[in-house]
Amino acid sequence: MRQTCLDMVYELAQADKRVLFIGSDLGIGTLQKFKQEIPERFFMEGISEANIIGMAAGLAMEGKIPYINTIATFLTRRCFEQIVIDLCLHHVNVRLLGSGGGLVYAPLGPTHLAIDDLAILRAVPNMTIVAPCDAEEMKRLMLLTVDHQGPLYIRIAKGGDPIVSSDRIPFRIGKAMPIREGRDALIVTTGITLGLVIKAAEILSKEGIEAAILHMPTVKPLDQETLLNYVKQTSVVVTVEEHSVIGGLGSAVAETILEANFDSVKNFKRIGIPDVFSSSYGSQDDLMKKYGITVENVCASIKQLRSSPVVQGGR
Repeated sequence: MRQTCLDMVYELAQADKRVLFIGSDLGIGTLQKFKQEIPERFFMEGISEANIIGMAAGLAMEGKIPYINTIATFLTRRCFEQIVIDLCLHHVNVRLLGSGGGLVYAPLGPTHLAIDDLAILRAVPNMTIVAPCDAEEMKRLMLLTVDHQGPLYIRIAKGGDPIVSSDRIPFRIGKAMPIREGRDALIVTTGITLGLVIKAAEILSKEGIEAAILHMPTVKPLDQETLLNYVKQTSVVVTVEEHSVIGGLGSAVAETILEANFDSVKNFKRIGIPDVFSSSYGSQDDLMKKYGITVENVCASIKQLRSSPVVQGGR
């Protein structure tokens, strides 16, 4: 997915002279064709992420469209004040490409695990947050980024993730994507967890449980209208994400449901990373299993919620 994203930046730069690339201490071969063919719009800076944000903001104020790429934890945690003041307060057209969203850098330990990036940026006005599910969806997203108004954070997974998306549903920033229909439960997901959610729904269907799937590639602004239209059709809602259960997609969905004041309380669960620093190293899959971000746990959670009583209430 990362290579697809960077290849698209090169293609966008060929078509639009406003587009430029800023990297932070990336590999020497990164976007080599871009560097060779459009050197005046290619910048490879050192380990100075906060400075790069200010640099990009200034360029954006002069009409350029900077695309910044570095590791997601460095981009969000180290640069928070600069993102808030330089980018979001001024509503400038800078694209933040955060590599290694979620548990991708599991071999490097907790300092490199971007398990809070969505929560960090959800709190900032004017920020748009998108987490594509695979490389093909990334292509469709990147075509829309040039004309998007305001700062944009794109969460990038690792390479080689299975292709589970389809162009059957037009990709639009800020819109949910209904993947599957069903009234027995609703699964809401974002990013690469769409793939495991699809597998879980197929297993549940064989057991007579039809679960709808709502893919939210845009975490902010959340498509509340579509979400609530699906929530009102069922009593069971589960969110699945490769992120802390605090502040990410699950929190956004919970807030939306609670404020909708449905006549009955929904049986609800967030599946994600608990409120801990990971004490384990290994692979991305290892940590996904450790924290229950699995097909098996999605199925078990839905069955458990369906067997729980739904409390009736009034507005």
